[in-house]
Amino acid sequence: MSSPAILITGSSRGLGRGIALHCARAGYSVAINYAGNRSAAEDTAAQCDAQKISDEQRFIPIRANISLPADRNRLVDETLAAFGRIDGLVNNAGIGAIVRADLTETTEENFDTVIKTNLYGPHFLTQLIARYWLREKPAPLLPSGLSVIFVTSISADTASVNRSEYCISKAGLSMSAQLWAARLAPENILVMELRPGIMATDMTTAVKEKYERMFAEGVVPQPRWGTADDVGSAAVSIFSNHFPFSAGSIIHIDGGFHMKRL
Repeated sequence: MSSPAILITGSSRGLGRGIALHCARAGYSVAINYAGNRSAAEDTAAQCDAQKISDEQRFIPIRANISLPADRNRLVDETLAAFGRIDGLVNNAGIGAIVRADLTETTEENFDTVIKTNLYGPHFLTQLIARYWLREKPAPLLPSGLSVIFVTSISADTASVNRSEYCISKAGLSMSAQLWAARLAPENILVMELRPGIMATDMTTAVKEKYERMFAEGVVPQPRWGTADDVGSAAVSIFSNHFPFSAGSIIHIDGGFHMKRL
């Protein structure tokens, strides 16, 4: 029996790598999507291979820029060619604001680049895989059944006026998750959203001191950085069917940041 196959976009490093490693420990094979850093993707594959629990598991890097329609099609085709199936999709790939600029100075060019990667890409990649599932009706190998996870951000509902394009892309992505959850739940396909908070990734390296001050001031009830391990653990909990009656739910991985407090 083959192992479940999970396609994780943007999994050469950061949160995606954390999800891939947890999938490896859970017994799943992983298509490790990357946009350009082949060596990082190969490193993720090697780390996953070292932690696999079955000889049937495989970890294959696949290059594709999810903002491009042709690349999205090829990503699905190459994943199916490699594994013969797709049991789960994790829409994790994303980019930050190209230039942190006040809302009055945001350019259409930068806005367009971020929206195409963070919103168009995952929305239409999900469409491709949903069509495949509805057409082929593969017998699911995951405990959760066929499943999609959208990785969004606290920026989906927290305004940052110096990176408006990022916030808008994540707000749109959260609605995409809701739409796909509503459409696919009657087909026994589970769609859920993970919403990370302030995470220790390449994207936050440049503002590390700012967030350290915010932790000290109590902006996060659990005053620490979120990690790729936190997100990976949550993703595998979904695939492990710990949320069987939770279509469209948002799981906050933010140390309590989202709570309204006086």
